[in-house]
This record gives sequence, structure tokens and C-alpha cells, in this order.
Amino acid sequence: LVMFFYGSNGKSNPVSMENKVEHQAKNQITYDIHLPSDLGMLYKVRFDLQSLENSISRLSLCHFKMQNTSTLDTFSLTINKTLPLSLNGDRWIEFPIEWPLKEALSVVTYHLTVFSRNILSERNLVHMAVCIYGTHGDTGDRSLLWSLQNVQQEEDNESFLVIVDAVELGELDKVVLLISSKTDCKLDIKKLHLKEAVKEHPIYVFEVNEAFSVNANKPEIQREIPVSFVIRGAKQKDDIDNLHKEGSQARNLTEYTIKVYTGDKRGAGTDANVHIILFGTEDKSEVFQLSRSLEHQDPFERGKVDTFKIKTKKIGSLHSIEIGHDGKGFASGWFLEKVEITDASRNSVYCFSCNRWLAEDESDGRTAVQLYPQLLDF
Repeated sequence: LVMFFYGSNGKSNPVSMENKVEHQAKNQITYDIHLPSDLGMLYKVRFDLQSLENSISRLSLCHFKMQNTSTLDTFSLTINKTLPLSLNGDRWIEFPIEWPLKEALSVVTYHLTVFSRNILSERNLVHMAVCIYGTHGDTGDRSLLWSLQNVQQEEDNESFLVIVDAVELGELDKVVLLISSKTDCKLDIKKLHLKEAVKEHPIYVFEVNEAFSVNANKPEIQREIPVSFVIRGAKQKDDIDNLHKEGSQARNLTEYTIKVYTGDKRGAGTDANVHIILFGTEDKSEVFQLSRSLEHQDPFERGKVDTFKIKTKKIGSLHSIEIGHDGKGFASGWFLEKVEITDASRNSVYCFSCNRWLAEDESDGRTAVQLYPQLLDF
């Protein structure tokens, strides 16, 4: 059995009961501990069991009493718990110390949600623990995989809830992840959410976004992760969820560079509003208004080339486009020579030849046309 004492000025080194016994009676052990004088006022104590590999020993703790031999201030507590709390579970008990005229902290249940990609499938091969730090100390190393709740699995994402009981930690500032395995293993962890069980907010978010590889040459990994941000209300959570959604959508967008060639004929230019729709093998884009040319303030003038950049959802390989105008403005007729579209994500350039008037008073009177490409080398 090892004890850690927390004072207003810091935390003690581990204090082992081994060779510390001063007096022993039936079911009772008394011993002296010499703590650093600069530890300050004690406010918390934690019991930990040392490694129990290849052992099924259990230890029942009934009552704890401590006395400051200088001031004779005394603290006592009935515990009645057995360590470890489960055969595969945490081997700790911690509680606040209450002194005369000094208000004690309370014990809080924390909900820690782990978002990952493959931990659940690897859980029998690894040991994972987390130590949570706040303004009132830390939790010590708590097992993450011994009792999972609210497990959710999707195709490429998963999450699970871990319940941690600890003396209240105050404002949280970091967590330390400990990962170990006796075999080669890779764990992909995205983020951690941490909050008090009885409160919706605040939610402390720890962004991880790292794949951890454990092998014979690196059997244990320790990673310190500072708090990324704190969600202090429902509106803020909705805003962050929307940002994440927008960020995810942005990562799934494809950018196209569109070059529009207006013919070199008398009256070929137009002041009408020009639109384009891209059709792919998987989907089609929304309607884009081509109004902001990268070269010219006044686009679609005779003999000019105008470049536009657009972003749209993934639609696959281009197989056709629709391009045209709304016929508004004086002499709106337009002679379109061709359109070139570059898809950098596929290293492809598509050329759509037109070479015709798009005008109500020319040819067949159509102001929009469907064009099919000739694929060029990138």
C-alpha cells in the first residue's frame, strides 16, 4: 500500500507502508510519517496498491485516522472499501482531509469521454491510463479500459465513457496519457472531453489527433496534453459543433479552376449574369454564378479569358457542364469559345468546346448549353 499526501503547496512523494510499522495490533497498524514542512496544509490523501501482477491479493480498508503530532489536530474517516475496486480495475481510493475550522473539498464524479478510431478493437492488447491535473492537484494514474460505458461505434469513429471519482480538481489544465503494451499495437486517439457528471458544463476539451505506436522498442508511451479549450455553455457547444461540422465539410470539398474563353467576334462579350453547373460521375454541383474574375473587373469581354475558382462537394470525374446566362442587360448575347476546368485533386484538365452564340436572337435562341469534355494532360 502506498499513500500520497496533497498539501496547499504541493504533493508528497509516495509513502510506502513497507518497513514503516511502529505499532501493530489486531486489524490495526500505526506508523509515523515525516512529510516536508513546505507541503503546507494537507487537504487530500490517496491510497494506491503497488503492482499486483501475478497476484490476486486484496486489501480491505476500514478506518483511517491521522494526527498532527505538533498541533494534535486530528482527522478520521470510516472507509470500508476493498482494493482493488475490481480485479482489473483501479487500485486507488482518495478522499479529502477535513481539519478543524478548515472547509474540506468534496468528492466529485468526472465523466471522461474518449473519441478514437480503433481503441475498442485493441483494448485486450494494451493498457491505457490517464492522470488528470487541475488547480487542486491530480487524480493519479486511472485506468481507461477497465470499465467502459456508453460505448458507440461507427464505421471510422468510436467513443466511450470512463467514470473517474476524485476529490474535486478545480480548474483543469492538462491530462497525461499513459499507453503500454506487450505486443505491437497502434492506437488512434482523436480527443478527450472531461466534465463533472452532475453538470452539463463546463466541458474541457483536450485535442489529441495522434496515432500512438507501441512496440518492443517503445513498450510505454507517455504524452502530456494541455487543455485545448473549455465549453462553458450550451450555445458555445453548438457553435463549436458547427465549426467542426464546417471544418469536416471543408475537408471534403474539391476546388476547381475554371477558365472561360469569350470569342473574338464583334459583340461577343456580355454583361449578363453567367452561371455554371458541374456534373460528375457521382453527383452534381450547385449552381455557381461566375462574377469574380481573377483577371478582369468586368468579365466576359470580347477576346478575353477569365479565371474563376470554386469549391464544391465531391462529385467524381467531370462528364459534362451546363453554362449560360440570364439574358439581362443591353446586347446580352454572348459568343462562348470554350471552357477549361482544372481538377487539381485528380491531376486532370477538361476542355469543353462551345464555339457558338448563346443569345435569344442568334441561332436556336438558347442562352444555356450542355457541354461535354475532352480530357487534356495535366
